[in-house]
Amino acid sequence: MQWFSFLVIPTLAVVCWLYTVAVARQRFPKLRNKRICLFIAHPDDEAMFFAPTVLALTEPELGNHVKILCLSSGDADGLGEVRKKELVKSGMALGLRNEDDVFVVESPDFPDSMTTPWPTPQISTLLTSAFAPNLTAPLKSKSPTAPTATIDILITFDASGVSSHPNHISLYHGARHFISALIHNRPGWRCPVDLYTLSSVSVVRKYISFLDGLTSVAVMAGGKKGGERPKRLLFMSGWGSLRRAQRAMTEAHRSQMRWFRWGWIGLSRYMVVNDLCLEEVGGRVA
Repeated sequence: MQWFSFLVIPTLAVVCWLYTVAVARQRFPKLRNKRICLFIAHPDDEAMFFAPTVLALTEPELGNHVKILCLSSGDADGLGEVRKKELVKSGMALGLRNEDDVFVVESPDFPDSMTTPWPTPQISTLLTSAFAPNLTAPLKSKSPTAPTATIDILITFDASGVSSHPNHISLYHGARHFISALIHNRPGWRCPVDLYTLSSVSVVRKYISFLDGLTSVAVMAGGKKGGERPKRLLFMSGWGSLRRAQRAMTEAHRSQMRWFRWGWIGLSRYMVVNDLCLEEVGGRVA
């Protein structure tokens, strides 16, 4: 009887996971035909935290064009050049169209640091230069013209940064500042860029891998909305997609494979489940 339980319980857990993945793919909103930028702080963020998102959004039938903008080369240990190449390899493994869809910024304003936050105005200015170059000078009076941008969707960390890393948190504040700047002094116009942020969860949920799928679906079910601008997005990986995400770390980001990262790719729900929230941002620029 004991051996029977050892076999049945894991089997039921896997069956429940795969069923939940099917439900999530069928019933929750998708993004289609969008120009999307994943905004990350370090090479390997795309695989460790956003793999389900990238794998889902790059499915060819959806018609999206996904790019990655990374605000540092992760050069804290002198491996910046190596890590830039690893990021490109990982991005291609996760479904990006071209190697040129990966951009890495190297600037003294954005040091790879566990203790140094990055300046919000500089992040906002960089995003404006990259995606809305015609708006680099803030409007000092109201304008009747609509703001424009070269992307439709910006995806990054939320205010807690998943791991409370100050660089992750800085991206959130910089992205919100960028969105505010786009619609500043343009009353009546909707922002051309929707900002989605990756939800941080409790420590318990963070380390139960695919078992967090049911909880995520339950949370989403209360507020799921479709349409042009879904309020929440849920991406869940099945076995094949999970293996692709794990290989993006183990084969592409070899320089980063310390013992604790093996634990992360085996236990973290972010390798399997991503839930994103649409940020509502006003047009007031500090």
